[in-house]
Amino acid sequence: MNRRSAPLRTAWLALGSVYLLWGSIYLLNRLIIADVPPLLAGGVRFLVAGGTLAALVLVVAGPRGLRMTRPQLLTTLLSGLLLPAWGNGLVAVAQTQIPSGLAALLLAVVPLYIAVLRTVTGDRPSPATLVGVLVGLVGLGVLVLAGPGSGGTAGSAWWGPWLVVLAGLGWATGTFATTRLPVPPNPFALAAVQMLAGGVIMLAVGAAVGSRVDPTVLPASTWWFWAAAVLATLGGFSGYAIALRGLPVSTVATYAYVNPVIAVLLGVLLVDERFSLLQVLGGGIVLVAVVLVVRAERRPRDDGRVLEPVPDPPPRSTP
Repeated sequence: MNRRSAPLRTAWLALGSVYLLWGSIYLLNRLIIADVPPLLAGGVRFLVAGGTLAALVLVVAGPRGLRMTRPQLLTTLLSGLLLPAWGNGLVAVAQTQIPSGLAALLLAVVPLYIAVLRTVTGDRPSPATLVGVLVGLVGLGVLVLAGPGSGGTAGSAWWGPWLVVLAGLGWATGTFATTRLPVPPNPFALAAVQMLAGGVIMLAVGAAVGSRVDPTVLPASTWWFWAAAVLATLGGFSGYAIALRGLPVSTVATYAYVNPVIAVLLGVLLVDERFSLLQVLGGGIVLVAVVLVVRAERRPRDDGRVLEPVPDPPPRSTP
């Protein structure tokens, strides 16, 4: 094996881990919120993941690794509100009413939202990008009009899909803001503080609406699912960073349409989620649209920037 093939193989393995880990978070969320209120479940997950990542940054880079200027800190806190808290928080609440796979398909429209935000702020996407956005809007409309389907943990309310659409808007806005506002030089510090801020906000809102849980009555499986979700959050982000070092940005960005497919497959195979023919059609249209946008955004040379968010899911994950 030559010197170049080893890093390349590592990068592809890392991207594979992103596909699997971020794609699995939707199902893990569903399994956790069957016993834990969604905002409480997400808040604890982000606090643990963010605290662990911050500790790793301190060990590797020392205190200067977490150092931020005031504008950088404000951007990080804003993105913590928009990405983990708004984005993942609303998705977690929606998953009490809709299947995890449907949530993933709906959240796949985030790259389309970002293309719209670029247009509104004066950036002119290519005609191919705009075509992808229009196709995605058609798919989104089909998914929403198809209704919530079956597979939520508490029911099948009409507002479930709409809540994910609103979550995607927050996720896209937060991602877009971090490309225009000052951010910390260390991306791991950015992610750590984002998750910590988002976790605190989710717990605060959850407490305000009366979210409570007795840890002594939780089944052991819920604790295992919770731990797996934290590990998937950390492992997915690490894999994403490694993949970006060895693969073109346009290749790494394919997670935007691979993760929903994995989420759907896991939901169908493991928890018997079912989708109507109209939902399958809408999901397929959305994925085609995301492929069009990702390919249209391909640059002549990769400059280390991506337009898509890092799921924690948003959304992610990841959700």
